[in-house]
Amino acid sequence: MTLCPGGPMLLRGATEVRDEDGNLHPVERPVVALCRCHRSDRLPWCDSSHKAPRPAPDP
Repeated sequence: MTLCPGGPMLLRGATEVRDEDGNLHPVERPVVALCRCHRSDRLPWCDSSHKAPRPAPDP
């Protein structure tokens, strides 16, 4: 497991991933990127949403 600064968690060698709701997701690749920002439209997988600019806070 590798934590990417400001990005996903890379997981190597897993056969399945359990999400926070308890659902199992099969892993079909040797390395997968798991979302840590909770902005992905493909949770638990990272879709690079962490790279999108965040809205400016209200004044």
